[in-house]
Amino acid sequence: MKISNTLMLLGLFAVSPLSQAVTGLAFVHGTGKQTDALNDYWTSEFVNSVRQGLANSSNYTVINCDFDQYMWDEAASGCLVNQLGQFIDAKNIDSLILLTHSNGGNIVRWVLSNPTWDARYPKIVNATSRVIALAPSSAGTPLADAVSEGNVFETSLGWLLGYDSDAVKQQQVGWMSYYNSTWLYGTSGRPGLGKPFETVVGSDVDSAIWDSDSYCAGYQYQVALETTQNWLDSCSDGFLNCSSQSAAGTVWFTDKQKTAGAEPLSHQQSRRACFKLDSLIRNHI
Repeated sequence: MKISNTLMLLGLFAVSPLSQAVTGLAFVHGTGKQTDALNDYWTSEFVNSVRQGLANSSNYTVINCDFDQYMWDEAASGCLVNQLGQFIDAKNIDSLILLTHSNGGNIVRWVLSNPTWDARYPKIVNATSRVIALAPSSAGTPLADAVSEGNVFETSLGWLLGYDSDAVKQQQVGWMSYYNSTWLYGTSGRPGLGKPFETVVGSDVDSAIWDSDSYCAGYQYQVALETTQNWLDSCSDGFLNCSSQSAAGTVWFTDKQKTAGAEPLSHQQSRRACFKLDSLIRNHI
């Protein structure tokens, strides 16, 4: 009888909710000073679809920070860890998934790479279970060099880069090479991040006016990204070369491998519910 009772108690502990991880999801935007990233950066369609992959779909947060600053700046990484810490406390999160886009991946990598930089960092590092990085600018972009040099891109890419901000300077190819070799982990030849950093790579831009797929996330953006792609590698999303997007962590997939209709994801489309991207992420988490 004692053995039977003991086994029953062990069984109860095994299935007790107290022993189960509470998973949360944070949407971390890219370059820009956001005050309403839900509507202005991600859209509620995308966020509400992806969060259904959680056991408790209310365990999510949308970050709003000033990512026009350098990644170590208080307005950038400081703001990020503050909001994540509040989310963790409010929801008792002990398994945190970070879904990032573009430069948001660099700011997350800064925190994971430098856990002793700030007393607030360890809490976030310890809670983080993995990062899903959509089109991360891990190795920078030649377009940031162009904007910083003040040529034609400064006006044509203002909607995407936020003009000549510190974050844009940071994403210059040479600058990111320096950061990757000194301050940041996760790239070739450097220590690992200690957490899975899974990337989704956008490989092309479609802007054919007769193709309805070109209108997902705004046709005007596809046209602009098709133009800037002329200054990038043949494999690029109109803002980042594929080599930059895959420079840190491991590639989860390159767009056409999994998207509906094997459609490419431009840099704009990789933060939208285009070609079942939201479903792929929802099922993955």
